[in-house]
Amino acid sequence: MHACVANSHSAPTAPYRTSDQTSFAYVSARDRWPVILTQAIDDVFRTTRDHTDPEKIAEGKRIVEKLAKLKYEVQHDRVLSPIEDDGAADVKIYNDELEQLGSPKWFNVSWLYSECYLYRRLHSFFAPTKYWRDYDPFHAQKNSTFRASLAAVVELATRYKQIVTASHDDKEEVEVEKEKLLFTEMMEICLWGNATDLSLLTSLTYEDIQKLQGSKARKDAEANILANDLPKVFEVLRKAKESGKVSRRLDIVLDNSGFELFVDLVLAGYLLEEKLVTEVVLHPKCMPWFVSDVLPEDFTDLLAALEDPVAYFNASELTEEQQTGLKFLHSNWNGFYQSGQIRLREDRFWTLPGSYWRLPAVAPELYEELKTAELVVFKGDLNYRKLTGDAEWDPTTPFEEAIGPLGKKDSGMRTLALRTCKADVVVGLPKGKDEELRGEDVLSRKWGWSGKWAVVQFWDGKA
Repeated sequence: MHACVANSHSAPTAPYRTSDQTSFAYVSARDRWPVILTQAIDDVFRTTRDHTDPEKIAEGKRIVEKLAKLKYEVQHDRVLSPIEDDGAADVKIYNDELEQLGSPKWFNVSWLYSECYLYRRLHSFFAPTKYWRDYDPFHAQKNSTFRASLAAVVELATRYKQIVTASHDDKEEVEVEKEKLLFTEMMEICLWGNATDLSLLTSLTYEDIQKLQGSKARKDAEANILANDLPKVFEVLRKAKESGKVSRRLDIVLDNSGFELFVDLVLAGYLLEEKLVTEVVLHPKCMPWFVSDVLPEDFTDLLAALEDPVAYFNASELTEEQQTGLKFLHSNWNGFYQSGQIRLREDRFWTLPGSYWRLPAVAPELYEELKTAELVVFKGDLNYRKLTGDAEWDPTTPFEEAIGPLGKKDSGMRTLALRTCKADVVVGLPKGKDEELRGEDVLSRKWGWSGKWAVVQFWDGKA
């Protein structure tokens, strides 16, 4: 990895900054980050209180002190200080870029860099310790939110089992149009699963979460997909299948754990069952990231939850049929995992501060591997921000232009963004659509912060 690519492989358009009071960047720095840090402080404090080992307690107290100091720096607009060396190579990348930025303060800095820096610095408090090095301060919060998703989990488990069982019972070749409709449904389930992003929706009630999930909510939201390239994606996967190609891999650059990871696996299992792909590679993060992003242990936790749903969800009211449906998912997905058809692939690139414009230069081995996939799916808002450089593009800018090197005709990579909008950056919209959605609020793009609108955008770099 090289630190010198910050300027040479970045979007030419200015990035969103925390100083722009009309942007969600400003709201994030001022309002969201102190709350997130407070939650991390509370979690570590409670965990420390429950331990008896003096050394572990002492380490926990030092972590709490560092978290509190970081929160103070954010709230009082202090200069971002270099990340302390915790032995990982990416510390130099962060600190070199910080030096290039010229001692910025929290309320006047690139949003993308500073938000990544926030979580990387937080991790540096845990990484050098003896007892806390692998601790995820957001783990309990992730589990709590997933448990609140039980109604939608049960609904989708039933639907998934119906689809998989029907496909096995149906001896006739499935009509292309029927297959396309089913593919579209599964992709849209995967898209809207992103609605429960913990870093944004920290105050959701159980009822709020249920309203965001389920088939009715998805049906109501279909008209809110502002750009939809799913028909192109279906044709690519269908043609690859019909060509008789033996190995057809799909990569998913994951976003949130819990319910969103659940729907990612619904999609992965469906594509494998229908033989639209032969292998699915999941790309989690290697450290706690943006509160709810998937870590490898979140994947194993989810499988364990489905294996014993009554215990995990604390739901004695689950019927035998519902329990059977959830356990069916465990058996099905664990089977794919054990056989290697679903596998996890970690890489530090996903937690670096820059955009994915840097992928070919900074992580060439990862880039070459992704090029061997039939399709690479980037889930969620942060991945979209990184694909587009989190830059102030005109909203009518073509998607392929905004994703830089990945948007070239010979990039060798098929890129699909599945994104519910929770930030200002957006591209590929029809002329006039942004103005229509803004309405009377001409100064800001608040419509793009809510998660009520989405884009599904595709670029074929293999064409």
